[in-house]
Amino acid sequence: MATRRSSRSPACLLARRQTPAERSAERADVFARLDKITKDQRWCILISADPDAMASALALKRILFQRTRWIDVCRINQVTRPDNLAMIRHLRLAIKEWKPEMQANYTHFAIVDGQPHHSRIFAGIPFDIVIDHHPLPRPDQRPAHTPAFEDIRTDCGATSTILTSYLRLLRLRPSAKLATALLLGIRTDTMAFERSGGEEDLDAYQWLSLRADQNLVRRIVRSEYLRPWLPLFAEAFHSLSDVRGSGAFAWVGDVDSADVLVAIADFFTRIHGFKWIAVSGAVEETCVVIFRSDGSRDIGRLSDACFHDVGSAGGHKTLGRAEFPVSAIPSGASLQDFILQRLQTRKLRSVSKPAPQEA
Repeated sequence: MATRRSSRSPACLLARRQTPAERSAERADVFARLDKITKDQRWCILISADPDAMASALALKRILFQRTRWIDVCRINQVTRPDNLAMIRHLRLAIKEWKPEMQANYTHFAIVDGQPHHSRIFAGIPFDIVIDHHPLPRPDQRPAHTPAFEDIRTDCGATSTILTSYLRLLRLRPSAKLATALLLGIRTDTMAFERSGGEEDLDAYQWLSLRADQNLVRRIVRSEYLRPWLPLFAEAFHSLSDVRGSGAFAWVGDVDSADVLVAIADFFTRIHGFKWIAVSGAVEETCVVIFRSDGSRDIGRLSDACFHDVGSAGGHKTLGRAEFPVSAIPSGASLQDFILQRLQTRKLRSVSKPAPQEA
C-alpha cells in the first residue's frame, strides 16, 4: 500500500459522478493495494469505540477478510453509553478490550475513525492503515512511523462514509448487519445530518438505507439515556450560565463516565437560541468538557483555545472536547469557576498549517 493523505482521496468519491474508466482505474488501484496483504499477516483494527468507529472497523474487517483471516477489532475505551451498548448487543459485534501486552500477537495494525495522536495508548503502535475524518494533526503530532496507507478526509461527516465507498468500489455487498452498523455510524456522527454531513455522506446513507435492518436501527437509536442520568440532567439545567452572549455553560459535577456529559450536550443542541454549549463534569481526577455548536462558531478551536495549556483539547467546527487533570486548576479555585472564566476570556490561537505530506 502506498502513502495517501488527502481531504478528498480519489479512491471513493462516488458522489462525484465518475466515468467508467475512472472507476475501473480506481478499482485496479485498490486491488493492487490489497494484494500486498497476505494470509500469514495478523491484523488488529484498533478503535476508540463509538458507532462510527465500530461500524468502520467492521467494514474494514470485511475488506481485509478477502486476503487474511486473522483480524481482530480491539477497543481502547470502556463502552458505557446505552446506545453504543445496544449497538454491540443487537448487532452481536465481536470487539475485544485492548491491553498493551496484546501488541506482540499482531504483525499489522489499522486505526479507523481516529489517528495515532488521539490517544497516548496509540503511541508506539506502528499503524499500517489510518482511515479517518477528523482534523489533520499538527506537524509536532505526526507519528514517527509513516502508515503505508493513509486516507484522512476532513470534509466527510463520518468515517463510515469512507468505508462504505470502499465497499461499493470493490463491489462487496454488505450484510444487513454491516449496512445497519454503517448507517448508524453516519447517523450518529452527523447527528442525522443536523450537525454535519455533505453530499458523500448523504449518498452513502441512502445506499445503506436500502440494505440495512430498519427495525434494528430504530431499536438502537431509541436507547439514548439511562434512568440514573436524569438527576444529572436536572443539575445541568440548574447550573446553566450564559457565555460570550451566544453560548452556554453547564456544570454537572462528579460523574461516573463522560458519556452522560455527551448526552446532555447533545440534548442542549435542540434548545432554541443556543448557538453553542459546553457541558462539564469530573470523572475521578479528570475534568472533561464537551462542546457542541450549530456551526456558527468553530467550537473545536474554542476548545483548544480554552484548555490546550492544561490538557488535551480540540475538535471539529461543530463538536469538541477537552480533558485536563483536576490538579491543573489554581489552588483555592473551584472547577466550575475555573472553566467558566476560561470560556469567557480565552482567545483563539492562530491556525498553523500542516507540514507538507508525501504524495
